[in-house]
Amino acid sequence: MPDVAVVIDDLRDESQELDALVRELSAGQWAAPTPAPGWSIAHQIAHLTWTDGVALLAATDADAFAGEVAKAERQPESFVDQGAGELAVLAPDALLARWRDGRTRLDAALRNVPAGTRIPWYGPPMSVASMATARIMETWAHGQDIADALGVTRTPTARLRHVARIGVRARDYAHEVRGIEAPEEEFRVELTAPDGEVIAHGPEGVAQRVTGPLLDFCLLVTQRAHRDDLAVRAYGPDADRWLDIAQAFAGPAGAGRAPQGGGK
Repeated sequence: MPDVAVVIDDLRDESQELDALVRELSAGQWAAPTPAPGWSIAHQIAHLTWTDGVALLAATDADAFAGEVAKAERQPESFVDQGAGELAVLAPDALLARWRDGRTRLDAALRNVPAGTRIPWYGPPMSVASMATARIMETWAHGQDIADALGVTRTPTARLRHVARIGVRARDYAHEVRGIEAPEEEFRVELTAPDGEVIAHGPEGVAQRVTGPLLDFCLLVTQRAHRDDLAVRAYGPDADRWLDIAQAFAGPAGAGRAPQGGGK
């Protein structure tokens, strides 16, 4: 596991990169639709703002956060949309200011959580490093929606390692939320970074394997592209089934994206 401070630094950098993408947008662009049905660019930033807020609550007041979990359990299909919708109506400058303030406070809170503390969440409780990793994943994934809406191609960074790691670790969770028994054996996942380095998870020599580009795997586990449009390959029936249901995020299984016919 990487140093906690390094992961939090990467979260800060991922947020700043997305900030640079949206800070000069016009009001019309903020209202532009993204690939997420019903969500504008404003909804994407609003969602990050809301999620940073509940992450801050989880890291600083576990009892209060438990109330948020209970609320989500009462409306499991709408609580995420509701959180984004309530903030998306803010003027762009106000929303940006709210997002920047919230992520700054979360940064400070995560750096001050005592070592060994497990932070509650909508899925299993997480370490500080895992919480920061989850925030990187969400920031990158919603940033991808925004980039797609703007027709921008982003340059992959080393921070994608965090997204891939949480996607691999969420293998059993992806099965659980669908009521499917997870395989007992570990998988081998080998991902090729843009610089040619192979990033591996899991033991060598196992029957179930996944290979492919690091970027494509991240797009898959965040459900930002359909499997048919990506160069991620499975070897073994259990690995193959996982690629159809993989998700790196907590909460109900997403609908994913329709194939675009650009299979690799």
